[in-house]
Amino acid sequence: MRRRFASLTARLVLTAVTLVAVVSVLVGGATALAMRGYLTGQLDDKVQAAAARVVNGPGVPPPGAPDPDFDGDRDLVNQEPGTLIAFPDAETGEILADRRSRGDDLSEEAFDRLEDVPTDGEVHTVDLPRHGTYRVIAVESDLGVLVTGLPTDDVHEAVESLVRVELVLALLGVLVAGLLAQVVVRRQLRPLREVAATAHTVAELPLSSGEIGLTERVPAHLTDEDTEVGQVGSALNQLLAHVETSLTARHRSEQQVRQFVADASHELRTPLTTIMGYAELARRRPGDAEAAATALSKVEEESGRMTRLVEDLLLLARLDSGRPLAHEPVDLTRLVLEAVEDARVLAPEHRWSLSLPDESVEVVGDEHALHQVVTNLLTNARKYTPAGTEVAVSIDAHGFVVTDDGPGFPPDLVEHAFERFARGDAARHREGGVGLGLALVQAIVTAHGGHVSLSSAPGRTRIDVRLGA
Repeated sequence: MRRRFASLTARLVLTAVTLVAVVSVLVGGATALAMRGYLTGQLDDKVQAAAARVVNGPGVPPPGAPDPDFDGDRDLVNQEPGTLIAFPDAETGEILADRRSRGDDLSEEAFDRLEDVPTDGEVHTVDLPRHGTYRVIAVESDLGVLVTGLPTDDVHEAVESLVRVELVLALLGVLVAGLLAQVVVRRQLRPLREVAATAHTVAELPLSSGEIGLTERVPAHLTDEDTEVGQVGSALNQLLAHVETSLTARHRSEQQVRQFVADASHELRTPLTTIMGYAELARRRPGDAEAAATALSKVEEESGRMTRLVEDLLLLARLDSGRPLAHEPVDLTRLVLEAVEDARVLAPEHRWSLSLPDESVEVVGDEHALHQVVTNLLTNARKYTPAGTEVAVSIDAHGFVVTDDGPGFPPDLVEHAFERFARGDAARHREGGVGLGLALVQAIVTAHGGHVSLSSAPGRTRIDVRLGA
């Protein structure tokens, strides 16, 4: 039974039918009570009118009402059909019964019950054996206590008939309400089923790997925020957009990792191949001291190159994992000044200039890592610009700027300059380095809570490093 009403449609239909049934019962009950009260009031008016006629004297009897054989020594009382008049006589205790049962005296029990009716002028309900229920009133008269009453059979029959009609109408109303509610609810929930269909379609897509084209969306007409279904549709669209963005980022990250592994493998394979070649050369010429010295020199050179590459990769991995750097005061002015002096020694053919603030600039961070940032930027300016290029470095309270008037970055490289293994030459010639310099710069600056930006055009290249928040 619980599973039968598990769906929202079934619960809504059941709720609607229950409400109709409850309202029908309440309305029917109120109507029956009102009808019973109205008919009982009319009956009480008749009882009171009959009692008034008895007290005020006989009137004109209705046709056929008096019994010609009745003892004429007594006052004949005009009676409404079914009227019950009791004369509690001290000598005989005789009770005149209603017209339908005239000639049959009431039982002693019935007489006792009539005697118990209070003479307060109000109409009371009395159950008389063999005669049923009556509405009676007891009044004082010259003859003693006079009890007048009328049967309630007509009232009960009318109310019972009304209740039967109401039950039939209530059942029909519940049946019609169930059918109409099922049609209306299904129609109103159709948009929700469309939203659910979109969710099911997305759930069936393979999202575990690869590039995901998550284009499924809830139709625009089902995303109206003013409706409950529209709110669900809009929320689902936002969720799908977020999932699509996350999947795209994940795929891009996977591609970057694959490219990173491929590039790192390529860069490591080259020095390893060189080392193996010169080692083989030294092995084949065991007595050739010159060949052995050359081989050892190349092995040492390639080993150093490979060591620097591995150290850069390890540093990037540590930064990616969120490993914290040192957090101590660093004299940025002194650090940049030393780096520029080193660059002048390494590249005297370039023109180096340094603009210092009036006061020394101090930042909080890792001195070794910040030194690597400055060194990488000056090394790029030295290696990728021709002799005679002017390289200018300026320091301010929030970081430093490196500019040069060289040929600039290739246009297609500017947007990717800070990516790992990004270089301007597609042939991957080794003179240009491995393409990790600017990637390290960005990673270190980001780890210090700063950012780095690049603008480049022929004749002017500017790299702006901002440190701190």
